[in-house]
Amino acid sequence: MAGAVVFAAALLTDGQALLTGAVAGVLAASVAAASLLVASARAAGQPAKGQRAESADAQRTERPMALGARWMAAGAVAWAAGVALRPFAESFVVSFTDLFILLGTVVTAGGALIIADRRFPARVVLRHISDAYLCAASLFLIGWVVTLRHVYDDAADPAGFTLVMLPPMITLLVTCAVIPSVLTSRSSSWLLALSGVGLLATTTVAGLAVAVARLEGTDPQTWSLMLAPMAFLLLAAVPWGPRVSRQGGSAIGNAVALAPMALVAVAAFTMLAHLVGGRPEQPVTGVVVVAVSVVLLLLLRMFVVSATNMRLRGLVKLGERQLREMADSAGDVVFTCDYEGVVREMGAGVEVTYGYRPDELVGGSIFDYIHPEDVPGIQLALRAMHLDEDTTTPGTCLIACRVRASDGTWRPAESVATRHVRGDELILVTTRDISDEEALRNQVAHLTFHDGVTGLPNRAYFEERTREVLPGRTSGNVAVIFLDLDGFTSVNDSVGHASGDYLLGQAARRLRGAVRADDTLARWGGDEFAVLVETGGDAQLAVDLAERLVRAVSQEPFRVADRDVALTASVGVAFTEDDLPAADLIRNADVAMARSKELGGRRVEVFAAQMHADVVRRLELAADLQRALIEQQFAIEYQPVVDLATSRVTAVEALVRWWRGSVFVPPENFLGPAEDTGLIVPLGEWILREACREVAAWRASSWDIGLSLNLSARQITAPRFVETVEEALAESGLPASALTLEVIEEMLVEDAEETIKRLSELRALGVRLAIDDFGTGYASLAFLRQLPVDMIKIDPSFVSGLGRDDTLTLLTSTIVRLGHDLGLIVVAEGIERPEQLDLLKRMGCTRGQGFLVARPMAARGVDSLMRTSLTV
Repeated sequence: MAGAVVFAAALLTDGQALLTGAVAGVLAASVAAASLLVASARAAGQPAKGQRAESADAQRTERPMALGARWMAAGAVAWAAGVALRPFAESFVVSFTDLFILLGTVVTAGGALIIADRRFPARVVLRHISDAYLCAASLFLIGWVVTLRHVYDDAADPAGFTLVMLPPMITLLVTCAVIPSVLTSRSSSWLLALSGVGLLATTTVAGLAVAVARLEGTDPQTWSLMLAPMAFLLLAAVPWGPRVSRQGGSAIGNAVALAPMALVAVAAFTMLAHLVGGRPEQPVTGVVVVAVSVVLLLLLRMFVVSATNMRLRGLVKLGERQLREMADSAGDVVFTCDYEGVVREMGAGVEVTYGYRPDELVGGSIFDYIHPEDVPGIQLALRAMHLDEDTTTPGTCLIACRVRASDGTWRPAESVATRHVRGDELILVTTRDISDEEALRNQVAHLTFHDGVTGLPNRAYFEERTREVLPGRTSGNVAVIFLDLDGFTSVNDSVGHASGDYLLGQAARRLRGAVRADDTLARWGGDEFAVLVETGGDAQLAVDLAERLVRAVSQEPFRVADRDVALTASVGVAFTEDDLPAADLIRNADVAMARSKELGGRRVEVFAAQMHADVVRRLELAADLQRALIEQQFAIEYQPVVDLATSRVTAVEALVRWWRGSVFVPPENFLGPAEDTGLIVPLGEWILREACREVAAWRASSWDIGLSLNLSARQITAPRFVETVEEALAESGLPASALTLEVIEEMLVEDAEETIKRLSELRALGVRLAIDDFGTGYASLAFLRQLPVDMIKIDPSFVSGLGRDDTLTLLTSTIVRLGHDLGLIVVAEGIERPEQLDLLKRMGCTRGQGFLVARPMAARGVDSLMRTSLTV
């Protein structure tokens, strides 16, 4: 209906145009107000039931649109009120209805700003206001030259010209103030805000047309009255169309920023052309005031811009000075150069860092001081920075190179090159001397792959080197040698770890002198060394080297802590096989070395597959031993010890037996692994408690019998061993004097001080002590003097030769006589033949044991012996 009214109004005569335009404007503004209010209510409303709630971002977008639409609706209502009352106003010049129109214009502009949702700092707002005034004033001056000066001359009331033109000029000023914010907005309702700007521009043009008609004393033309209604109808339709966000911001932003100056230039050119080409006119006060205000505002803007530029220039200089001071204090060298490497400026830090005076380097080329090998890469980097078309990016590159100092040394450096802030023709370079960091990095790398005590490569390096060498090598082309220093542990215990490290350094020097230059010698760990040998297929080459290593260690003693220390070496050699991993090759050499150590040391053993099988077997045996302890697969047998003169049983020796299922495992097969793994300690405790309990029960049956037990080195040195013996005696009720603990001679030599201390503590409990296998070890009369021994047991190797070997017979007789002289009980072991028994009786040996006397038997056999007879 509103469109029909507008079309009909266009057909009316000029006399009716003012009234008809007012009616059309009121109707169109009312439609726009209603449409905007409904759209604001929809934007601000809650989501309907069953619909997904809007996100927080969407709600933030809708709130400005709803508020701005309400403001624009209010502006439309105010504008409609003013237009509706205009035909009835009595005053021709300015009436109160213009105030309604101005109010509607300002409120509509406020709604457009709210929808644009742009927030600026105060200084930017002031700049926008000044730009708006420049635009409005420039448009007024251009309009004055083109049209308004003629209207002024022909006006019926020239004195009221200013009052008549003031409302449309205010509307123009408001429109110019709103345009920057709307055109640069990225709101999804940007099109609605743009429609508001279009409405403001349209009402401004219509207001100017009405003002001109008033000044000329005529009715406004129909087209001027129809502009505003059409703009309101367009505004009413926009909220119901699609949301459109503004695209491409930089070009529009630049245009908005340049528009005020462009309009000022056009206005100045227009005024100058008018003054030069026209006849002299009486100057109009309003026009002069506008022109002078524009000039003064421009001067003020120029002053502000100059002050801002000076402040920014000062900040830039301050920043550069602070940057230089900070770089100099940090030890960096700061300088500028062009893309050809010619130095323009040089910081004072170069004298401290590299020994050059800054003036020596200015004008010269940086490539004169850079290592020739690094120059091509730096030139390429600078060329890439120069040819980079994307000048919006910082254009920074990192450069690593070597710089020649004034003393001629080449020092590693790291540099950061950046396009200079004063233009792309120069490069700002910050250079740091990283000699200390490089030295530290090299030191860390050295320590990572080298041993700190000997200086040799370490285990990590050796493993990596072995992995590098093996691929593609045929069987036998590569060998690994493992070397262990025999007896090194006693060196640490006797002279200390510092002296032990000193000895390792001496050993490393000897071994380095024995290997070839192409061989890799490394300290594997502890007192073990490893050598990687590329034999070229000659296996004897590796074996010969291994023997040289043995001789290098043992050929002369090591001088440590003012004493000579003689050591030997156990060496194992393993050769590569097809597709054999490096880890397996190293393991094989370690197994061969362990085999050499088991055989007494100071020898070379070449790995054989059987060695690895033995190791695996020992590991499996250790696991079975652990399980046997838990499942109680062990048993105890007792071998009687008799008085040779009366054949009376005086004691029993407890012997452990292991039945793995139905298979009997000989003691010599599992006692060694039990000792190595430490399982001998819990096993020995079980034997001790069980045997003490059994013998105590026999003694309770009026059988005066003693108990003998063998001890290992692990048992004696175990924590709380003495307390364990004391607890076993207390629990079983066995007297301490009935228990005899046997040790072999070697145990008295190895760690003698600790062993004698423990045995003395046992002797203090009342326990008897015996030396087993006497005559085969390293014991001396000094140990018999230090340790209160009660008994010595002659080794079976002596007894076996009685009556057949005169030397062994003489040695056995000597041992028996020695025992008698020292007041010790002498027990002969391994009696298997009658003539052995006769000779021992004639020698005066008081006690004996062996298969001829009595075989080992279970506890029930001992019970039977006790019930039938106490003699064997």
